[in-house]
Amino acid sequence: MEAGSRAPWQALQPHPQHPPFLPTALIFDGSTNPAHPKHIGSIDPNCNVSEVVKDAYDMAKLLCDKYYMASPDLEIQEINASNAKQPIHMVYVPSHLYHMLFELFKVRRLGLVLCGGWEQLGQGCHHSSVTPFLPQNAMRATVESHESSLTLPSIKVMVALGEEDLSIKMSDRGGGVPLRKIERLFSYMYSTAPTPQLGTGGTPLAGFGYGLPISRLYAKYFQGDLQLFSMEGFGTDAVIYLKALSTDSVERLPVYNKSAWRHYQTIQEAGDWCVPSTEPKNTSTYRVS
Repeated sequence: MEAGSRAPWQALQPHPQHPPFLPTALIFDGSTNPAHPKHIGSIDPNCNVSEVVKDAYDMAKLLCDKYYMASPDLEIQEINASNAKQPIHMVYVPSHLYHMLFELFKVRRLGLVLCGGWEQLGQGCHHSSVTPFLPQNAMRATVESHESSLTLPSIKVMVALGEEDLSIKMSDRGGGVPLRKIERLFSYMYSTAPTPQLGTGGTPLAGFGYGLPISRLYAKYFQGDLQLFSMEGFGTDAVIYLKALSTDSVERLPVYNKSAWRHYQTIQEAGDWCVPSTEPKNTSTYRVS
């Protein structure tokens, strides 16, 4: 890809106020992308998973280098259970996969650089000046966890294709997260980074608080999932689970039946002060003595 150009999945970053569920018209819009004529709408029938991993890493690396002037390297390993000699391809929406990986990369890349004080590479982070921090993405966790270290541990990504699942595991040594705080990462508007100032130019690395929740929605949209497994004091593994077979990747849409319709119809709005919900009472009866 030429410098300065954007991959098609990079142009489909979600707006923070809109969920990532795509209508059928967007996926099967009948149009043809000249750069990717084999795509069906937004779907790539032959999506190269490792290439999307590299694209997401490269973009996160640019942001990490800009903010911290350092970033960890990437190690990719593929395990194809059906054919070990073939790269892993799947039928999927590259924009969904790119967003999930980019969010995991950029939040993880930051912690490996700031944990500083590793006596030996491979031991846990135990520097006395390091304050325990909340869960962060791979690059941010890596950078912020090893700020005084001359070298940064690599972020390792393993792509495994089985009979039912295609799993992508991202491992970092960013210091880890307490178990009780893992689920908080998937809460909207929660972020471990300061809220970025809009209109200052440049792309913030973190701070809006919707990256991981939307990423998990992307994974679940086609019957997958996104889970975090952390060892506090060492690092975190993030695993994206996708369906290996396109026939199993059925859209998970909200159920709207008679019960749901009845629920929305029975909701009563509170009375306004200028339009009371009941007739005005006789104030003489309720006069305070």
